Amino acid sequence: MKLPAIVLATAVACAAPAAAQSIKLPETLTWTAYDVGSGGYNQAVAIGNALKNKLQVNLRVLPGKNDISRTVPLRDGKVPFSANGVGGSYLAQEGVYEFGARDWGPQPVRSLLLNNSDALLTIVSAKDAGIETAADLKGKRVAWVVGAPSLNQNITALLAFANLTWNDVKKVEFGGFGQAMDGIINNQVDAAFSSTISGNAYKIASSPRGLRYPKFAHSDKEGWARVNRIAPFFVPAFGTEGAELSPEKKAEAATYPYPVLMTLASTDADLAYNMTRAMVELFDDYKGGAPGNNGWDIKRQIFAWAIPMHEGAIRYFKERGVWTAEHQKHNDALVKRQDVLAKAWAAYKAGGPADDKEFARGWMKARAAALTEAGLDVVQNEW
Repeated sequence: MKLPAIVLATAVACAAPAAAQSIKLPETLTWTAYDVGSGGYNQAVAIGNALKNKLQVNLRVLPGKNDISRTVPLRDGKVPFSANGVGGSYLAQEGVYEFGARDWGPQPVRSLLLNNSDALLTIVSAKDAGIETAADLKGKRVAWVVGAPSLNQNITALLAFANLTWNDVKKVEFGGFGQAMDGIINNQVDAAFSSTISGNAYKIASSPRGLRYPKFAHSDKEGWARVNRIAPFFVPAFGTEGAELSPEKKAEAATYPYPVLMTLASTDADLAYNMTRAMVELFDDYKGGAPGNNGWDIKRQIFAWAIPMHEGAIRYFKERGVWTAEHQKHNDALVKRQDVLAKAWAAYKAGGPADDKEFARGWMKARAAALTEAGLDVVQNEW
């Protein structure tokens, strides 16, 4: 799938939003998010404070160490929303990596709001490892987080910028994001994937090893083409927020929206509408509550991204006058892609082999064939 040029909302309806008290949410809401201390977790806590203060809504945040543990409660109907990453959203939609396993398959994910902050999601490295550019990753120890396909796929894509693969680095496995970041401090590994506003990034920066962001030159068109063949959601960006960053000290790198406030297509439209509305209309109450919260601003939204938006969120954005016919066309195309994947999965799973490895290999081929037949980009043929 090739994403069209990012379309940012440039206008917001002038009408003043209705009183917050008319927003209808349950007394208790539960989200899943990344580990305690991560940027996504900290943001969710700040949003929860605003919900409590303005709406008397209690937000429980369940931390999950990887994409699977954050998405299982959503799939099983235990929680309605997740502040997730690319893994639990885009990769879950595509049914790849861990989401291509027999008990998963392509998921009908939907977004409510995307966080597009001045922070980055990129490779972080120990300053003493001497990794100044992507090419310098060759031969270095790089973290692989078990059960976190988004983190690992992101590094795979960014290694490709320098025409490198996992065979060109020393893979070091960790059980969770926090462990991988601590691994840099403890000199078990030299580089990992993280948000620049993660508490762990600040810990690395203040550690004896120090922190550096490898440069991904925006002028290297061939490098970016290699990245986008593997991860279409990455875009060039200058990071100005986070550990060792400021408007005067920018990092030339890559990023994508994080977190993605997401749900499933089956979620009640009124609940999704009111959650979206609360996020937008209480923005001033939580924007300063955690690093990166400015990215939730409705003026920073990308309405044509990698997964479709929920009908409840679309209803709200139409009311605000920021949803266009082009956004709807893009959304419809993404829903069509999910339909193709869902039908392919149902047909394949019904007669798939019993052996798990054979099942995964067969799904790769069935998935690619279905997308190709529908005239859609495969993006990933194998994993």
